[in-house]
Amino acid sequence: MPGSVFIIGAGPAGLTAAYELNKVFDGDISLCDLDSQVGGISRTVYRNGWRFDIGGHRFFSKSKLVNNLWDEMLSPEVFELRPRKSRIYYRGKYFDYPLKPLNALLSLGILESALCILSYFWVKICPPKDQSTFEGWVAARFGWRLYRIFFKTYTEKVWGISTLQLKSTWAAQRIKNLSLFGAIKDAFGIKHKELVTTLIDSFKYPKLGPGQLWEIVASKLESNGISIKLNTKIEHITFINEKYLINLNDNSEFEANGVFSSMPLCDVPSLLGAPREIMLAAQKLKYRDFLIVALPVQATEELFDDNWIYIHDSTVKVGRIQNYLSWSPYLVNSGTSCLGMEYFVNKFDEIWSASDSDLIDLARKELNLLGLNCEFLSEGYVVRVEKAYPVYDDNYFEATNQIKHWLNEAHPNWFQIGRNGQHHYNNQDHSMLTAYHAVRNFLGLQDGDFWNVNIGNDYHEEINNSRQAPIYPSS
Repeated sequence: MPGSVFIIGAGPAGLTAAYELNKVFDGDISLCDLDSQVGGISRTVYRNGWRFDIGGHRFFSKSKLVNNLWDEMLSPEVFELRPRKSRIYYRGKYFDYPLKPLNALLSLGILESALCILSYFWVKICPPKDQSTFEGWVAARFGWRLYRIFFKTYTEKVWGISTLQLKSTWAAQRIKNLSLFGAIKDAFGIKHKELVTTLIDSFKYPKLGPGQLWEIVASKLESNGISIKLNTKIEHITFINEKYLINLNDNSEFEANGVFSSMPLCDVPSLLGAPREIMLAAQKLKYRDFLIVALPVQATEELFDDNWIYIHDSTVKVGRIQNYLSWSPYLVNSGTSCLGMEYFVNKFDEIWSASDSDLIDLARKELNLLGLNCEFLSEGYVVRVEKAYPVYDDNYFEATNQIKHWLNEAHPNWFQIGRNGQHHYNNQDHSMLTAYHAVRNFLGLQDGDFWNVNIGNDYHEEINNSRQAPIYPSS
């Protein structure tokens, strides 16, 4: 196909699009990103000998295509096989994550378990009236008591809104479509119509974090003549004669027959001069921001060995804690680990706006409050990430579809890909798949809906070999 392509965003989606185009496309390919390094939210941050995985990225996918791509992109000796472990921390105890009802009830104790079971039978008699919300959907399936213990606190930490404002779409995407009673039956081996799944127990991981893969991919692309501009912002786009004229803030200019964009969907209509109703739809899309405080510590036997633990405790603000030593020993220095304290925030709120030193003090204090006493090293580091999570509120579905249909009609060679590009909570492999299928559409190799990725209710880290059904409070 003659002409040229421009790619906006150098995360998993943008780099996968460039990688696939580079195999067969004869025209020019150019790429830009606002950040100073490639990888998007899958980048690995490097500070004074420490490496931080921003969100925690397990290299496991049900897609054979994605697994093959990872093996193409990165040589096998760079990947390590790492054990998978994550748990929920609640009232000083650890519970399996994803939540297994039998394990949860046994760990809660006889009285609390009895109250949870009574609460479950109560919702069978008096179910929540509105099950279109996260709260109503989950409570109807697990009872009010289990909902408040394992779902409400953490979910509201992540999204910053009431679970009454969060749509049930989020619950259906992240939680198995089972009831408490059905899950307990499965735990005791009582036959279920569908094959029950369990979690993977290990996953591949680049020695130096997920960013290592994307840095290698970017290097390969540049060696093949593909321009990658970092710290670069799009100032203006003109669409004329079926081509895009793209002006960047470094005064450079590109002409493209097709554009692959992982920029936030809310920013696209104004850039393309969309009609008023599409601009209004874009304004309805909301995002949740994120920051991580990385605390180097001495490695001790008391330190938890999970990849991460979810903090279901309203007395602290931290939502999740990573242990980078459990991800890869190459991320930390010998005899040490590094804990990543994850905070879900809104840009310019109190936590986001706090100084780095205050955030480091807060993170250390909260670790002690949780009883996770550590021997801290002198340094600490803060990384802030804007628009980390697309919010599934009352408006997102209609607004997203409005913009999608307008793009399909008015800009058939403009392809929104990736998590923020489609305003869909995609994992890394899902983002790669949106790019792969969008490229095939552009090249005329298929005519499918590249938005139709990651819409099923199954969890991406499940395999079909167990009787006990896992439940996902929301990650």
